[in-house]
Amino acid sequence: MEKYFDFKSQNTNYKTEILAGITTFLATMYIIVVNPAIISQCGMPFNGVLTATVLVSAFSSIAMGVYAKNPIVVAPGMGINAFFTYSVVLGMGVKWEVALGTVFWAGVIFLLLSVFNIRVKILQSIPRQLRYAISAGIGLFITFIGFVNAKFIVADPTTLVGIAGLNAVTITFLVGLIVTSILVIKRINGALIAGIIFTTLLAIPIGRFYGDASAVNFGTTTLVTWNGLFSLPDFSLVFKLDIVNSLQFAFVPVIFAFLFTDLFDSLSTFIGVAEAANLVDENGEPLRVKESLIADAFSTTISGLFGTSSGTAYIESAAGVEQGGRTGFTAITAGLLFLPFMFLAPLLSVIPSIATAPALILVGVFMMRPVIKINWLKLDDAIPAFLGMVLIPLTYSITHGIIWGFISWTIIKIAIGKREEVSWILVLIDILAVAAILL
Repeated sequence: MEKYFDFKSQNTNYKTEILAGITTFLATMYIIVVNPAIISQCGMPFNGVLTATVLVSAFSSIAMGVYAKNPIVVAPGMGINAFFTYSVVLGMGVKWEVALGTVFWAGVIFLLLSVFNIRVKILQSIPRQLRYAISAGIGLFITFIGFVNAKFIVADPTTLVGIAGLNAVTITFLVGLIVTSILVIKRINGALIAGIIFTTLLAIPIGRFYGDASAVNFGTTTLVTWNGLFSLPDFSLVFKLDIVNSLQFAFVPVIFAFLFTDLFDSLSTFIGVAEAANLVDENGEPLRVKESLIADAFSTTISGLFGTSSGTAYIESAAGVEQGGRTGFTAITAGLLFLPFMFLAPLLSVIPSIATAPALILVGVFMMRPVIKINWLKLDDAIPAFLGMVLIPLTYSITHGIIWGFISWTIIKIAIGKREEVSWILVLIDILAVAAILL
């Protein structure tokens, strides 16, 4: 195993990789309950989606680790699950069986694009300045999600967003953030895991002895809640997709939307994690990118088969990378940790969102590193990079931030006579991006 993953050249070991895998799992495990909570609103059984989520997350992450040898977790994507539920099934009136079929066909197309290196060529067409911006933008996005999960940043009808007042929840979060930061600064092994555990323990009294958790924890009176130990898996959604009817011409825009969104979610994740962790080759390209994209496409394909929305690479994988994960053994560890939760899903509710929020915020710090590589003095580079970077968190969408970064880069470069810096692939991407916006 050490030889297969080349631990020596990556300066890592089993302990480091396992700790990194645990850290990544803790940062991504929310998807086990959040994904079915969203998708079940379109009429699909909650427990069936939960089982599908666990299966996709486990098999996809293990495939990423074994085949691509990269420390990246793959699971049903946030955002695209909302698109599946609210736009496709509820909004367009598409039966969920047919919607699962469109996910499957998007995965098949992904596989073809990946096997024939088309997705790699798309990645290589992305200007390096925009790659740095994407990494930094995702870092800001993750930080924003962390603060929102901690209820430290809240909605405000006047200013759109605002800061919450000091209360039991926000004070507990701040203490957890400070302690976790100190552990990270001192480079303590398992710092992010320790921070999650510490903040969870610190939150136990909220709702029991002081404070009010009902406003931040789905109406429950306590923040750290025990909901039992076991729950039986539900395989009712496995192979329930409608492969034939989903190929009707009317559903081509749906397949395209899944294809386009997942394409840039996964590409941006590989770019972001690779840039932040320096997991790049001598040409500055992400390591084993073709294999990684094939593993990602495999995830989307089995997502339709098992009964959930598209799988995609998770940017929270950066938490494990920062913990020291450098090989596929990190992804395998995280993938294996998903499997028991087909039976132990209630355990996840013990860890509140304010406990994982410090880890997400610190991952945001790590991912801002490439921002110093942006040529801020060259405005035709800086302006598109800046737009792409800030629009990711401000639109709450990685895809939309990337789209406007691409479009502004193309228009500016052509307008000032630098057409050689715009590849034909980038122009094609811009056209498809505009089509995706108009759909």
